[in-house]
Amino acid sequence: MEPYSHAIAALALWALLMLVLSMLSASGRAPEGRCACGQPKQDYADPVYRRDRAFKNAIEASGPFIAVTLAAMLIGASPFVVNLLASVFVVARLAMAVVHIATEIKPLRSVLWMIGFFSVIAQAVVVLLAAF
Repeated sequence: MEPYSHAIAALALWALLMLVLSMLSASGRAPEGRCACGQPKQDYADPVYRRDRAFKNAIEASGPFIAVTLAAMLIGASPFVVNLLASVFVVARLAMAVVHIATEIKPLRSVLWMIGFFSVIAQAVVVLLAAF
């Protein structure tokens, strides 16, 4: 698996990022800042809400990223391409988490989201081309 060392490292970094976001999403919650459902009230000016959204957004991206990265390695797709796309995804998503939590700059967050999104799409195309 050495040819895919960057992709494997990206998976490990993604797991660590998810754990950090999980801890951050639970910090600072107060009863008065929650909806009846127990979740933080929607307010992008509130860092508690932004941390929660950053974690939930990362959860949503986990399945597709992990699936295409593992599929690419299992099918024997180009290690350079797999490593590059997995690394781009993690770097973009790490930057997105920082922007999401530390700022209210929605356009930058959206650009970083799209970079991660398209890296997963590209990885899926690589897998499909290798499979057929």
